[in-house]
Amino acid sequence: MHKRDFTFKLAQGALLALALTSVALPASAADLLATVKARGTLKVAMEGTYPPFNYKDQKSGELAGYDVDVARLLAAKLGVKVEFVSSEWASILAGLSANKYDVIISQVGINPKREQAFDFSAPYIYSMPQLIVRKDEKAAYKTLADLKGKKLGVGQGSVYEQQARAVPGVEVRSYAAAPDTMSDLAFGRIDAALNDSLMSAYLLKISKLPIKAGAQVGAVERMGIPFQKGNPQFKEALNKALAEAAADGSLKAISLKWFGTDVSKAP
Repeated sequence: MHKRDFTFKLAQGALLALALTSVALPASAADLLATVKARGTLKVAMEGTYPPFNYKDQKSGELAGYDVDVARLLAAKLGVKVEFVSSEWASILAGLSANKYDVIISQVGINPKREQAFDFSAPYIYSMPQLIVRKDEKAAYKTLADLKGKKLGVGQGSVYEQQARAVPGVEVRSYAAAPDTMSDLAFGRIDAALNDSLMSAYLLKISKLPIKAGAQVGAVERMGIPFQKGNPQFKEALNKALAEAAADGSLKAISLKWFGTDVSKAP
């Protein structure tokens, strides 16, 4: 949805170093699988403000969304209960590095820099980056380079922020939550927004703002579940649970519920 991908900014340079120092765990350290089983819960971090992936339902006040359903499904297959932990996106990977939770299920993109610091599950959802523009927009932005001299809104700490800042001449503005980005776009404070194609489709479906889908401007992205390195048993069990969910159709059912198509398979 969106997708949501942490980028290591200069102010967070210490995070990578901290995570890398934890790679060589002592032989006596318990595998995360044993810890989770003994506790009886899987601590899952998510942003909680990123519909339709993870957000608070206005009627019930409970967390809902694709990521929430996936977390509950995987916890059940691991034989434990799920315990959700809310975190702002900009600090969510730092919290994982500090062992505040076991995993993040919140549209975290798999990329080489992150894989230096954390292990990842197999991908559980795929999408593409997409522009969103105002309905009355006359310019045809086909690539990020077409936005040179323009203001582009992105999610704070997302892979889209990283992609946007790599394009010369684009004025990048970062936002803590997607609805704020859409509001500024509608009112002309920015010229376009960049987000996940699935997230974009959902926002456009429910929004009454005068905005519309723009061009898809990147490659297919893989989203996975990060956790601390040095936990091979947990990784095997998590990937087995994902494989079982794919084989028995339960992962597909969650996809159809939220998107009307199976987003758990690569396009």
